[in-house]
Amino acid sequence: MSNMFTWDTDANGILNLTMDDPNAPVNTMNSTFQTDLTETVNKVREAVENKEVTGVVITSAKKTFFAGGDIKSMIKATPADAAELTEQIDQMKADFRALETLGVPVVAAVNGTALGGGLELALATHHRIVSDAKGLKVGLPEVTLGLLPGGGGVTRVVRMLGLQDALMKVLTTGKQFRAEDAVAAGLVDEVVPADQLIDAAKKWIEANPDASQPWDQDGFRIPGGTPSTPKLAQFLPSFPANVTKQIKGAPMPAPKAILSAAVEGAQLKNIEEATRVETQYFVDLVTGPTAKNMMQAFFFDLQYCNGGGSRPKDVEKKQFKKLGMVGAGMMGAAIAYVAAKAGMEVVLKDISMDAAEKGKSYSEGLEAKALKRGKTTEEKSQALLQRITPSVDYSDLSDCDIVIEAVFENTELKHKVWAEIEAAVPEDCVLGSNTSTLPITELATGVKRPKDFIGIHFFSPVDKMPLVEIIKGEETSDETLAAALDFTGQIRKTPIVVNDSRGFYTSRVIGFFLNEAMRMLAEGIDPAVIEAAGRQAGYPAPPLQLQDELNLKLAKKIGAENKAAQQAAGISVDDGGVEELVDKMLETYDRPGKLEGRGFYEYNEEGRRSGLWRGLWDELGAGRVAVPDAETTTSGSGLDTAGTGGRPQKDQDGPLLIDLIERMLFSEALETQKCIDEGVLMSDADANIGSIMGIGFPAWTGGTRQFIQNYARPAAAPLPEGKIADSDGGDYPTTGVAGFVARAEELAAKYGERFTPVESLRK
Repeated sequence: MSNMFTWDTDANGILNLTMDDPNAPVNTMNSTFQTDLTETVNKVREAVENKEVTGVVITSAKKTFFAGGDIKSMIKATPADAAELTEQIDQMKADFRALETLGVPVVAAVNGTALGGGLELALATHHRIVSDAKGLKVGLPEVTLGLLPGGGGVTRVVRMLGLQDALMKVLTTGKQFRAEDAVAAGLVDEVVPADQLIDAAKKWIEANPDASQPWDQDGFRIPGGTPSTPKLAQFLPSFPANVTKQIKGAPMPAPKAILSAAVEGAQLKNIEEATRVETQYFVDLVTGPTAKNMMQAFFFDLQYCNGGGSRPKDVEKKQFKKLGMVGAGMMGAAIAYVAAKAGMEVVLKDISMDAAEKGKSYSEGLEAKALKRGKTTEEKSQALLQRITPSVDYSDLSDCDIVIEAVFENTELKHKVWAEIEAAVPEDCVLGSNTSTLPITELATGVKRPKDFIGIHFFSPVDKMPLVEIIKGEETSDETLAAALDFTGQIRKTPIVVNDSRGFYTSRVIGFFLNEAMRMLAEGIDPAVIEAAGRQAGYPAPPLQLQDELNLKLAKKIGAENKAAQQAAGISVDDGGVEELVDKMLETYDRPGKLEGRGFYEYNEEGRRSGLWRGLWDELGAGRVAVPDAETTTSGSGLDTAGTGGRPQKDQDGPLLIDLIERMLFSEALETQKCIDEGVLMSDADANIGSIMGIGFPAWTGGTRQFIQNYARPAAAPLPEGKIADSDGGDYPTTGVAGFVARAEELAAKYGERFTPVESLRK
């Protein structure tokens, strides 16, 4: 055949269809696939009718089975393309439907990862056999890109697993399963060695000549019943609440669309009708702004960061064998663990053997949990732990090819430690400092080899947080930057690269988010409403909760450093009462945060939050400013509003809830633009991925830069008096950079000049 499906029939009439797109490194649902699929299915149907084919095996010539949808095409889709998209998708689904109703058994021989459309293709076969290839993943991760499985995935998974399991275990989670876990979940049928894959598929075909899909058999019922089944109907009202809880109130339409498509489709007996419902929801999502934001961030920008987009060209790749980790506290111990897990030898150095061994115990605890959950073996666990050597002697660093220092955030102390490190390590050893705020160029004055010195900023907890912020000092060489990126890739983290600045990028920007929330509290806004606004904005943790976790002592220290720097530069900044609020919380009420068991929240003996501290109202006067429309926001938000003294009377002069949400988002986005202007950030990808993965900027926005570029004014934000939106025939911008600038100017007029858009945005 002249298309991407190669055709090979054996002596028994079993047809082997091998997918191999000649124009791409992976198979995707692009125009080539869609055209060739229709042609191939028609030819197979004809061969079956002529008794030339007795069964079909679908596999791939690529390393992966099928990579899913064509994101490069999807991100360009607009509402004007809806009709054409609907026609294309329904045609592809008709082809999938034709595959599963050929009248002969069809088997998917999944030789590599099958995510999204790849799994949807496999679901349209009668039996799915997966290779035991290392790293193979199976799943429907579309929700993580702001989409739903639009190739029949919602419809078929619901009919296979039932509504509840389909929604909560597969569709709304976007989980990617290892081969064995995919079998346990019911998505695939068996796992075999890679060299037995095709033979196993053919044997199944020979043993099941009358195979058909369950939903094409008489008497088929969806497991657990349809929405009208009394037993399921009583649980159905909880589904929307579970989805809302899962997304924490964030404005993410995909999980809700998945729920709607699943429930509506389950009520339709005819699978073709159910998949058409699914198509409608998919097209709405793919042509909307949220999916574009998330595709940009989690496909293109993530690919840039992980693919070495910021790595200097023509520098030889470096493989690291031994890490010297100086400082065995929480951060150092965790960095040692991820390095050992990646196969490196690690010397974990501290000032006492007790401290160093305590640092190693962090790894021992994590491995004990992994063993208990069946995530590792005793042999692998012991090998990992043996790679970590506690030490008090700098001479043990003598053969390390990289050393990372993670001692207390004090320049003088770090200089002292670096003098001792540098005297012990080889001349070609990479010198890395794990610091979150101290300028790298200043720290580099304490070493003899500043060109080999670089910032490597990890995020806590290191074993779970995927991001590492790489900071170039003024003298950091390209070779050192490339080496730091190679190290980050080796420990399976996502790197972003920034130039030196106080607070760098992530620590600098998150401070504006936290300060804006504390400004709101100082203004008298109800803290429960502030937290609800943070959740509705889409932050994984609302601001006062996050500030408790980061601790107000650190906030006071950073605030003092920033204030001193501003005064030295002759800049006077109105902090909106934040300094006074922090001082009261620390000095008057001794409530620094979660670590001490008392902060903006109360904590029980196990360290769990038990509600906002009543003193925020009784002592600090919070709640004296009402927020119109906030009543429906706090109810059902999962926040403890005890001690609010009841809802305040609505004050029509008070700030709108949407203003609170956008004050948080704009505070970080505007500071990101300043980082771009100052050269701290060198790419939008680093800005977007750093903001989402490092400091929790809402994923639906696509990151701080994407939020600006694809801004869409919320319907809840009324236009200034006398203005007409450009989308309604007026000349007032509401979308894109122009819409962002217009909205920022409104916020500046209402809340202060800190929201005034910088000149680079106006251009």
